[in-house]
Amino acid sequence: LCATGTAVAGENALVLAVLFYTPSLRAPMFLLIGSLALADLLAGLGLVANFAVRYLLRPPSEAAELAAAGLLLAAFSASVCSLLAITVDRYLSLYNALTYHSERTLGFTCAMVLLMWLLCLGVGLLPLLGWNCLRDQSSCSILRPVTKDNAAVLAVTFLLLFALMMQLYLQICKIAFRHAQQIAVQHQFIATAQATSTRKGLSTLSLILGTFALCWIPFAIYSLVADSSYPAVYTYSLALPATCNSLINPIIYAFRNPDIQKSLWLACCGCIPSTFSSRPRTSSDV
Repeated sequence: LCATGTAVAGENALVLAVLFYTPSLRAPMFLLIGSLALADLLAGLGLVANFAVRYLLRPPSEAAELAAAGLLLAAFSASVCSLLAITVDRYLSLYNALTYHSERTLGFTCAMVLLMWLLCLGVGLLPLLGWNCLRDQSSCSILRPVTKDNAAVLAVTFLLLFALMMQLYLQICKIAFRHAQQIAVQHQFIATAQATSTRKGLSTLSLILGTFALCWIPFAIYSLVADSSYPAVYTYSLALPATCNSLINPIIYAFRNPDIQKSLWLACCGCIPSTFSSRPRTSSDV
């Protein structure tokens, strides 16, 4: 987990650097990608800090343990909420295609992201405010020092957010498929071209939802049924895929974006390959 946290922090720091030093990447969509990268960066640092507190700090400090746990809670909460915000943004960009750019201003997006981060920071402060099991070890969950009741609330909340994301992506799929049909009729595209575009959109949706579900749902369900008496190896084996989601997020949401790819090519070699595709994204690409 410590090695994964280091890789997560480095990868997401690269995304933030690209977004920060590229003036053209200032649209609301990139702000949400930056919010996700910042959350995953803090999650990676939180994993390293948690390792240091548990295994390197002698004598152990309760305050340091609570602070490390709070950082992890806030970071992973912000990561999941940022994923939900990106999903909502994608849905609105298709559902309100004509008015999206006028309604979804940068200032409004900044306000929403700030509100989301304040909420997640509040979740991270809960262990420091007394919502912990350091005084009653029997009430500890697998997420020590979080109590079993609080871990159950977090797990149920996560499952509800995942259900909401899945419903939104299903709606996105329906809208994108309808747009693809309309475009095919208007431009008299052959059926195979439409089918290829639709399959690409469906594969993207499957990648997003499948990765998120495989990484997080086993750990969330385990948090509901297990407690601190269960072997720690079970917790670590399920927590590792969950943390790897923060390693995969930049690949799905940042490095696949053509604008970010261009910035990376310019930063690394000062040029853009001639084979680089400049085709604009369509609704069928989701």
